[in-house]
Amino acid sequence: MPLSDRLGRPLHDLRLSVIEACNFRCGYCMPADRVPDGHGFDAAGRMDFDEIETLVRAFARLGVRKLRLTGGEPLLRRDLPTLVARLARIPGIDDLALTTNGSLLARHARALRAAGLHRITISLDALDPARFHALSGGRGRIADVLAGIEAAEAAGFGVLRLNCVVQRGVNEDQVLPLVGRFRHSGHVLRFIEYMDVGTCNGWRMDRVVPSAELCARIHARWPLCALEPRYRGEVAARHAFADGGGEIGFVSSVSAPFCGDCNRARVAADGAFYGCLFAGAGRPLRPLLAHGEDRLMDEIRALWMHRADRYSELRGSAGHSPRQRVEMFLVGG
Repeated sequence: MPLSDRLGRPLHDLRLSVIEACNFRCGYCMPADRVPDGHGFDAAGRMDFDEIETLVRAFARLGVRKLRLTGGEPLLRRDLPTLVARLARIPGIDDLALTTNGSLLARHARALRAAGLHRITISLDALDPARFHALSGGRGRIADVLAGIEAAEAAGFGVLRLNCVVQRGVNEDQVLPLVGRFRHSGHVLRFIEYMDVGTCNGWRMDRVVPSAELCARIHARWPLCALEPRYRGEVAARHAFADGGGEIGFVSSVSAPFCGDCNRARVAADGAFYGCLFAGAGRPLRPLLAHGEDRLMDEIRALWMHRADRYSELRGSAGHSPRQRVEMFLVGG
């Protein structure tokens, strides 16, 4: 019988952070004035590869089929292809993916593909070089990300997902250039509403550009047709270009929350379990790893069965006061 939480949501996906450090300082995730250089655990504070493999095996035995490696920036984790190869061999893991800012991907794409990685998602908030540099906290070059995309294509990765977090007055003018650049590319561009993840990004509702507004703006230039979801829990509303130019998606956590179908568990690089991207605190799993998969499974099962998180559906409602929330760079996007 599938493992379900208190709202009847099955455990299907695991988002696993392999490192909390990042070489960018994007304002909506890890702003430079709030997260200094050198932030992060020391190596001993992170799960090692043996611990990560044990943890993933336990989640797979409980029904997880999709595993996404995140950060921080996961390509900063030393010997990541070695870890990917170990995780790719775990029975039950049918979909192994990686989310990255793409700046280091050109040098790693071929090794990741050979190791068994299935899919890659790349964060891409602007095409204009100066704007991209500013949005990355003065750390990134758009040329490096575009080179990473080309390297992933050459390595044999098929459809890439390209995620753009849109903020009003910040990068909304980059939406149409991004669409124009990646139409007919075979990749899927996805626009994500600016979310109040964590507490250090200075989030304001007036900076959110609702997906419906973006969809209408794109539709006026390139007509779109809505597509049906491919599976329960798919976070992006899918649309196809009427002229056959491919597909785009919209992730609407603020204007159209999808908590009711959320089937994702999250584990930080230090082994803490989070039931929601907006969770206030994590449950340490690392101390249990030495006791083997069965003991770990018992804890995960209990955590999931008691899970009732639905922050986005309750955002702004009476009695739902703001509280401390885990920062995005600890648990991935």
